[in-house]
Amino acid sequence: MTHAEPRDASRASRPSAGRRWVTAAAVAGASALVLSGCGLQPAASFVPGAAPGSIQRIDDLPDDAQLTVTSKNFTEQLVLGKIAVLAAKAAGFDVTDETNVPGSVAVRELMTSHSADFTYEYTGTAWLTFMAHEQGIPDKTEQWQAVKDEDAGNGLTWLEPAPMNNTYAFAVRDEAVSELDDVATLSDITKLPVDQRTFCVESEFNSRADGFKPMLEKYGLELGGSGDNGVPTSNVSILDTGTVYTATDRGKCNFGEVFTTDGRIKSLGLTVLEDDRGFFPAYNVAPVIDSETLEEYPQLRDVYDQISPALTDEVLQELNRQVDVEGREPADVAFDWMVDEGFITAP
Repeated sequence: MTHAEPRDASRASRPSAGRRWVTAAAVAGASALVLSGCGLQPAASFVPGAAPGSIQRIDDLPDDAQLTVTSKNFTEQLVLGKIAVLAAKAAGFDVTDETNVPGSVAVRELMTSHSADFTYEYTGTAWLTFMAHEQGIPDKTEQWQAVKDEDAGNGLTWLEPAPMNNTYAFAVRDEAVSELDDVATLSDITKLPVDQRTFCVESEFNSRADGFKPMLEKYGLELGGSGDNGVPTSNVSILDTGTVYTATDRGKCNFGEVFTTDGRIKSLGLTVLEDDRGFFPAYNVAPVIDSETLEEYPQLRDVYDQISPALTDEVLQELNRQVDVEGREPADVAFDWMVDEGFITAP
């Protein structure tokens, strides 16, 4: 694949503030059109004020220091985007909030064109989608290092990743765990009788080359098989993405395909099984910063490195739940969490 050419180290190569504003505004306008065409409303760009907490104002930061933050337009990304905006505000930046951009490609373009300074991105998405590698790397550290090294040539710097890993997984309803011999890992499914190996999966995962059938094979199970290691096709329900969680909760199947940070895991009382043989690629989230911006403001590394360790699967499940189940605004959810963690204080 091709990479963007490394940029000149001088600030002269950076788009002017006016050019950056026009580019960001154009993307925001396109976002609004796409959302309105889908019958949705874009999330408000308003974010509460933020005063310093453990994140302190950067010493000698110019009064006109600016930072443009972008994100994709699904719940988790909106929450993470607002966390990034609040952190930058507490550090003293005049922040342009360009969160809620439809699609990974549009956000990636904002970053690689250097029209935005910051985003939270997933290691697996960068590796498989943007960098076009055929297989992900299950080891979280190795996957992060690989994307970090490759994106350096695009003028982007990946900071330390968070523990949260928004990857595929299978979950079981809490009340069924003991009924299924205290199942805790995907390997444990192989010890169950064939009639208990029932699955709910979405159509895309069922047909992916790196999806359901290869996953079963990794764990010594055969889709359509009739022997002791078989999973009969009658044991598999192909469902729309949004119904897999509720179907699993209601007992239509014992094991449902989920994303590990989805808020419905907590709200429905589901237990995520450990991928103990490391089949699924790592999708840890990490701060990605324009390299020239980081060179100009190296203190940004400390700002975001102190947040990342607190972003666990359990934390994002709860924050996502507050938005998706309780109907709260992502900015308010992010603000309350940042205050509770002591990163910022109310102004």
